[in-house]
Amino acid sequence: ISKNSSHTNSGSMEKEVNELLKEKFLCQNKFTSDIETLVLNSELNYIEAIITYCEENNIELESVNKLISKPLKEKLKAEA
Repeated sequence: ISKNSSHTNSGSMEKEVNELLKEKFLCQNKFTSDIETLVLNSELNYIEAIITYCEENNIELESVNKLISKPLKEKLKAEA
């Protein structure tokens, strides 16, 4: 019986760890969402928002290219 309960606990623990990893590590969707939120809640444009976000999160600007989604790229082009 204790094996089953420990297996269930490890399953929920694994799920919790996976959720924390999603929050911590950037993926394209999270990056885009965070930039959109920053633009909506400030007077920054998209370029400024990306720079600010990178500075606040210790991310090198050179590394964000792969995080910029196609819709976000279109918004950047429209602003430029």
